[in-house]
Amino acid sequence: MKKTYLAAGAVTGAVGATIAWKLLSRPKEIIWKEHARLVKHSDRSHFVSVDGHRAHFQEFGDPNGPVLLLIHGFTASTYVWKTVAPALGEQGFRVIAIDLLGFGYSEKPAAFDYTIEAQARFVLRFMNRLGLGRVTLVGSSYGGAVSMTIALDYPERVEKLVLVDAVINDEAKEHPVMKLAAIRGVGEVITPFFLDSRRFMKVRMRNTLAPANHHLITEDRISSILRPLSAADGHHSVLASGRNWSATRLENDAHLINQPTLIIWGEHDTVIRIENGYKLYDKILNSRFVILKDCGHVPQEEKSDIFTDLVTEFVRDRKGRIEERDGDEVRLEKAS
Repeated sequence: MKKTYLAAGAVTGAVGATIAWKLLSRPKEIIWKEHARLVKHSDRSHFVSVDGHRAHFQEFGDPNGPVLLLIHGFTASTYVWKTVAPALGEQGFRVIAIDLLGFGYSEKPAAFDYTIEAQARFVLRFMNRLGLGRVTLVGSSYGGAVSMTIALDYPERVEKLVLVDAVINDEAKEHPVMKLAAIRGVGEVITPFFLDSRRFMKVRMRNTLAPANHHLITEDRISSILRPLSAADGHHSVLASGRNWSATRLENDAHLINQPTLIIWGEHDTVIRIENGYKLYDKILNSRFVILKDCGHVPQEEKSDIFTDLVTEFVRDRKGRIEERDGDEVRLEKAS
């Protein structure tokens, strides 16, 4: 019995020492100059101060063209737009991809609210800082929730809306990792280990992308997603965003959105169920719903060519119309 207690004590001590080492050895923040050469399209990167906080964004295309503002999802960054942002820029648009506060290479302040509404206000003030009037918002996943919030609360600033596998409720909070992270104390311990784990990220990507697109799971992609969140401030922002996640208002109020809306969804999305896309389509009067086959949660990466064509056609048409499609890769629901 005494040996058992000693062994248990040794294990507990080792675990405690590992946790302490992890928390104490991690950097406080990611320094841009040390990583810029590794960032995709870093030559297109810019920084601007928004309410005293540093915001990172990348810009492509015609400075005088219609503005597309791209907003990434939870734990993501401008990296998810690395293919479609320059492609849309080549179509004559002014394309701006922003890192939300607390993500990518934007500042990650400890005191920020990290709610969807707070991120929407941050994006609006970013728009003011750049002198942007009405824009087309393109929001992916959590960024879709931010985009919808802007469309609902500041409709005069949104010309059109593109929602990509958008978050519209709190279903994602039921994920086991999210539920564990929500527990005070536990979340602070496990978050650094999950966010620094390449193995965990690979598993997550295999669940995020459709099986046909698993070839996109490269070491570069893993590193590019993990890198900006590998410091203490990034761990805090992810944890705080998860704990402050509240999106049910979006499902309830979607019927109030009046802007022309293009809804794009991966048929095999296991992160945000396609049923949520149908809910949006039913509630948003002036909406189009496109389902991409052999596609998961990130159509802009998995089906970048089709995605670029769809967004281009939708934005160019004054009323946001797109041609009817129904083929091997695309299914278009009738306009609501």
